[in-house]
Parts: sequence; structure tokens; C-alpha cells
Amino acid sequence: MNFERWNPIYESILRDFGYPRDGDERARDVVAAYAEPFDFDRLDCTGDAVAVVGAAPSVSEEVNRVADADRTFAASTAADVVRDAGHDVDLMVTDLDKNPETARELTREGTPVAAHAHGDNVPLVEEWLPRLETAHVLATTQAAPVDAVYNFGGFTDGDRAAFIADALGAAELRFVGWDFDDPTVDPAKAKKLRWAERLLHYLERRRGERFSVLDGRRGGIDPIPLDPSED
Repeated sequence: MNFERWNPIYESILRDFGYPRDGDERARDVVAAYAEPFDFDRLDCTGDAVAVVGAAPSVSEEVNRVADADRTFAASTAADVVRDAGHDVDLMVTDLDKNPETARELTREGTPVAAHAHGDNVPLVEEWLPRLETAHVLATTQAAPVDAVYNFGGFTDGDRAAFIADALGAAELRFVGWDFDDPTVDPAKAKKLRWAERLLHYLERRRGERFSVLDGRRGGIDPIPLDPSED
């Protein structure tokens, strides 16, 4: 996903939530001070089935499904569930708001962590990025990318993991531990999950794939228009 294609979607998200663009840009510039160019060869997913693990309550019941995938990209606290079940995490995707200690541990073990900066988490970025092993940090933004801060698309940790896997060549995306109707979340998070659903619907259409996590839901999704070149 290049930024020119992402930007209209990003602008819609900003309008819907009332977020200021300059907040994300400031956060991006903060994380840029800690970021180094990332070696993407180590996460080459060409031909791979990638398990994209969400942090819904059901993840603990479904986690062993990751064993059938070639790689596992886990969002936030899902990384802990995957590891506790005895499986490897190939990439943790996080904005550092729940379990930054796991991000630190993974980078010290040599496992990549996609650390995301946005307008609301600058204090977390400033606190935790210096504690991570920089060589294993993939810095991301939802604003325009700069230097070693990348934008693959996506909004929540979970759907951003799917967009990263797509960008890295995944042949198939498999979704584990997802619940767009999670009753345990507050209204703000519920709204973010609706956007995650829309973004995955957009991504599956771009890829020409059908994500099972969207089965039975597509009729109720407000579709994000594809770029004419993606039709």
C-alpha cells in the first residue's frame, strides 16, 4: 500500500474520529528519532500463509490454529497468548499501550516488533522505544512515512498486522482471535473495530481473497472504494 492510496482512507478515519493530522505527524517525528532502516528480508512472507492473531477474548481458545501457518503476526496482547501456548511470534504489532514489556523482551530475543506512533501515544513512544533493541524495531506511522518510519496501511494493531503481511508478500492471511462484536470493549474501541472490519474488507478485495473472519458480515459493511487500478 503506497501512501497515495492510503491517504484518502486515512483522511476519512481522521474525520470520523476527529483526530488532528498534525498529532500523528508529531508522533511520527518522535519515533523517527529512535528508528533505524529495517531489514525486510527477515520478514519476507512470499508464498507464506500468515496467521494474523487478534486480541479478542476468543484468542486463547483459537491460538493453536497458528501451528498450521508459516508465520505468525500477533497484535498487542495476542503475542503473550501465542507465546504462552508454546508457539513462536514472527512479528508483534503494537502501539505500546498494553504490554510494552513483551515488546522489550521480544526485541531482546531478536524478534521484530512493529512499534506504532500516533497522536495519542507519544509519551509511551518516548518511554519505551529507548528500551527496545532498535535493530529489531519496525517503526510505523499512519501519517506520511519518513526515513525509517514506514506506513503499510491499517488502523488498529490487528488490521495493521494484516496490511504488513500483505506488503511483505503473504500468499494467504488466516485470522485467529478476532471478534468485531467484542462485548468487552468500550464504545471508542467498538468504533475502531468497525473500521478494522472495513479495512480488512478493503484488503481482501484488493488481494482477490476471501477472509473467513468476514464471512456472514460483508452485507453489513460500508465498503471503502478501491482505487481504479485495484479493480
